[in-house]
Amino acid sequence: MMSLAGKKIVLGVSGGIAAYKTPELVRRLRERGADVRVAMTEAAKAFITPLSLQAVSGYPVSDSLLDPAAEAAMGHIELGKWADLVILAPATADLIARVASGMANDLVSTICLATPAPVAVLPAMNQQMYRAAATQHNLEVLASRGLFIWGPDSGSQACGDVGPGRMLDPLVTVDKAAAHFAAVNDLRHLNIMITAGPTREPLDPVRYISNHSSGKMGFAIAA
Repeated sequence: MMSLAGKKIVLGVSGGIAAYKTPELVRRLRERGADVRVAMTEAAKAFITPLSLQAVSGYPVSDSLLDPAAEAAMGHIELGKWADLVILAPATADLIARVASGMANDLVSTICLATPAPVAVLPAMNQQMYRAAATQHNLEVLASRGLFIWGPDSGSQACGDVGPGRMLDPLVTVDKAAAHFAAVNDLRHLNIMITAGPTREPLDPVRYISNHSSGKMGFAIAA
């Protein structure tokens, strides 16, 4: 079992029925050693209370971009800088569309713009909404920008439909988070030499074979 010890995770919760799974997700992340802070949209509070998530996370829940007390210290900026990983769970079709469009009209979407940390998106919606061309386009946009798309699962849904759109199980999500950090750390403490630019292979004392390499790829890898 991979550890999340010392990792700082911001959980962004939006307004979908799968929000009921988020207390367990927070608890499972903390069991692995992660420090978890929660941000919610206004719609999310219709499905799960801030008090519940505060109880399992150990931190006050941030739930409004327009809270003068919280935003006096630029809470969305502070949370974005604090995070090693941002997880959007559940990520409704609406939240996915707003993040793909670069909107910042609530706390969760604003954190996505303000953070240098990687962002993982856990889609959770009706199977037809998930299959909709607009949703698929928005997910492709997010993936092309380097956001991680984790899930969804397929199965029975709250509306009675059966199909893709179920949010990943909390235990699966925790494993994915741990695997992400394990991959990031795989090259720690290794000394690596990178060569860049054209090479020359002599044929004889006068002639050689070379290429027109600029070295840009090597420089990019080293950076």
